[in-house]
Amino acid sequence: MANSPSGDSMTERIVRVLDTFTAERSMQSASEIGRRAGLPSSTAHRLVDELVAAGLLERDEDRRVHLGMRLWELALRGSTALRLRQAALPHMEQLQTRIRQHTQLAVLEQDEALFLERLSHPDAGANITRIAGRLPLHASSSGLLLLAYAPSPVRERVLAGPLRAVARETVTDAARLRRLLAEVRRTGVVVAPGSIEAVSTGVAVPIRDAGEVAAALSVVLPRETVTEPAIAALRAAAAAIETALRADRR
Repeated sequence: MANSPSGDSMTERIVRVLDTFTAERSMQSASEIGRRAGLPSSTAHRLVDELVAAGLLERDEDRRVHLGMRLWELALRGSTALRLRQAALPHMEQLQTRIRQHTQLAVLEQDEALFLERLSHPDAGANITRIAGRLPLHASSSGLLLLAYAPSPVRERVLAGPLRAVARETVTDAARLRRLLAEVRRTGVVVAPGSIEAVSTGVAVPIRDAGEVAAALSVVLPRETVTEPAIAALRAAAAAIETALRADRR
């Protein structure tokens, strides 16, 4: 890809344009995109026009821009995340009928926990997770599970970096976090009260695919809930998902 005068490639500029969209900011003008992507106005407008023509972005009648359906279509073709979600969803639904709070599926993506699915009861308690949303690895039960089983370079990078407090009880001390991750690897479960919301407890277990931890399956419970029944239900659901993944490989 040709480089711009600033040295960034066309691919890098396109990624920066797409990265300006978030769950809270789904509609923007081309000028807003350019400002947030750090691009000259003329470059931003040209890139937006080209991405709209390709179907990766779309415009409404007010010329506000949002992510296009073709981007979603391409992302799902042959996607590992789609395969994982399809295998997990029936068992997540069964788990959710027992838990009746929040049931979630997350994967490790660029040193964060990326949530592929979330099922929630209408009367469930607090939960900030969104589908396609991200949380720091050290802050949520899913993130802690994924960090515990992550490759050593990832784990060391996170432990060496800033550990932001998402809530009062988020573990932000690297030495304490290292001990916690070792305990997670020993027990195969995370119980994280108050790490995201003071009123909630996150509980997570691993899902393995071809011998490697591929995802975290978690529930978010009211803080006072006894966690042992949820742990047993999570482990049973994770085992069923692993069976479905093995069958899909045959």
